[in-house]
Amino acid sequence: MRNIRWIAVIPFLALIIGPFFVNRVEPLILGLPFLLAWIVVWILITSLIVAVIYAADPANRGEES
Repeated sequence: MRNIRWIAVIPFLALIIGPFFVNRVEPLILGLPFLLAWIVVWILITSLIVAVIYAADPANRGEES
């Protein structure tokens, strides 16, 4: 379990370091500048990664009351 938590670093790096490399207006994605689309996509990916970490955590597999 401990190793899977390291994938939470990926969105952090993508949102902190990524804008230095993708800071441009073109191409427009769904009418959004590329940087804004990058941030929105990584926020969505972050929620998926958190869901995977939650599902893999053995503490969450107990019986519900």
